[in-house]
Amino acid sequence: MLVPIQTAPLETDLAAKQTTAAWPLVSVIIPCYNHGKYLPEAFRSVWQQNYPAIEIIVVDDGSVDDTRAVTEATEGVQYIYQKNKGLSAARNTGIAHAQGELMVFLDADDWLLPGALEVNVAHLEQNKELAFVSGAHDKVYEAINYTKEEMWEVKSDHYLQLLKGNYIGMHATVMYRRWVFDEFLFDVSLRSCEDYDLYLKITRKYPVYHHTDKIAAYRLHDTNMSGNIQRMLASVLQVHERQRPLLASASEREAFKKGKGIWKDYYCHELLNRLVKQKEFYNVGSLFTLIKYKPSIFLKSKMIKSLVKKTAPTFGLKWVQKNFMHKNYVPPVGKVNFGDFNEAKPFSSQFGYDRGGPVDRYYVENFLQKESAVIKGRVLEIGDNEYTLLYGGNKVIKSDILHVNDTNPHATLIGDISAAPQIPDNSFDCIVLTQTLHLIYDFKGALATCHRILKPGGALLLTVPYITSVDKDEWSEIWYWAFTDRVLRLLMAESFPGGKVEVGSYGNVSVATAFLYGVGRSEITKDVLDVNDPQFQVINTVKAIKA
Repeated sequence: MLVPIQTAPLETDLAAKQTTAAWPLVSVIIPCYNHGKYLPEAFRSVWQQNYPAIEIIVVDDGSVDDTRAVTEATEGVQYIYQKNKGLSAARNTGIAHAQGELMVFLDADDWLLPGALEVNVAHLEQNKELAFVSGAHDKVYEAINYTKEEMWEVKSDHYLQLLKGNYIGMHATVMYRRWVFDEFLFDVSLRSCEDYDLYLKITRKYPVYHHTDKIAAYRLHDTNMSGNIQRMLASVLQVHERQRPLLASASEREAFKKGKGIWKDYYCHELLNRLVKQKEFYNVGSLFTLIKYKPSIFLKSKMIKSLVKKTAPTFGLKWVQKNFMHKNYVPPVGKVNFGDFNEAKPFSSQFGYDRGGPVDRYYVENFLQKESAVIKGRVLEIGDNEYTLLYGGNKVIKSDILHVNDTNPHATLIGDISAAPQIPDNSFDCIVLTQTLHLIYDFKGALATCHRILKPGGALLLTVPYITSVDKDEWSEIWYWAFTDRVLRLLMAESFPGGKVEVGSYGNVSVATAFLYGVGRSEITKDVLDVNDPQFQVINTVKAIKA
């Protein structure tokens, strides 16, 4: 984890620097799409800074208003035009043309507050290892002439705090070092929340600093991108979900879980407030956003249910009835809507690896997380030791990798687990055997070996598939078996006599269907994944303790 940086009182007196050349050049990049009328105020806020080394770059993202005329009429501002590609692409274009050692991104309709650049530069000059510095801001509600101060005190654990929510809130409060963009750029596939995506990427790897001096003013008006709540919620959850495969500790996983709930709560309550105040059009999409992400609001609000009945078309009412009013709803014979599943060909033949990762890995990793206390001491894993290190951490004294042949340079042991006499008895405190037993013809021999080489009191953590497609590539010739929970109980009674055995089953009809079609893990909600129906066993798990 990154150690919080200790800061001394800031030296912001310009007299301390003898010449302008002694100050790092700050590039203020202003992307603009049809917001030409706001540019003069943005320019003034930059030129009025008590800081001597500034360049302003306007990137016109295909505007059809007076953006070009306003910019070219302003001395000292560099103008760059590009066809409309979106905010991320405009910012990246600005980076490519900027000369500054430090960079600030100011949206055309916002403005910097006095002293903004001087304060942020001082922090970066004092702490050379920082990737960026950020501060507080004012939120200006233009329609009602109201200003709200947005100030969050975050001293450390910036990545964890960002997993819980975007404490920065306004991009113009951030000042970056130029070298950041040698490694990271704004993701052009994102139409919003690209700044949050970048913060997460940077803070996962580099130290940053946040202070409570106000840096900028964020103008809220009818044409803000952030005013589209449905799109913002979808985007922020997409960006947030990207961090799931990178989570490396219990604290990160807990922060991620908490953050997902916070984002849903925040945007759904914003949407509800707009509906109540009639500032949001009563469309099916906005209502279904509430139902999907915060069903408790729908169930508790007579007004919302009334709106659904008045505005939703027949198919929408059917969906609401099925999912929220009558959980046991079953469509009549001949009236089933198969939708995208009305195909004989799967969406992915790679188990969903190309769509956000295999669904079964959710269950595998939850099982290993739950049983992580026994992943300790000397641990053996087949093929690689990723799970050993991820869930065992510093409890692991020695990590061994068993591979069937010598093609794996990381393997510490070579051999077939079903017949491995070269491995001494009572050697391991734990064996992690995930999604492999079905590929071993002599699976009973493999279980016998596991029992033999475990120390008394040692644990076998085993996962096996049941409902699954069969691999068509590398493993197609050795995909032999499928195991139910019942047969696992019988096998473990034979293989671990006198030991303590716990067998689990995970999956349901929805997940099983999605997995067979190659739907990715990120495409299925946690609420659906966490429903377990033993009639539809996607994977089964075993924790076996040797007597």
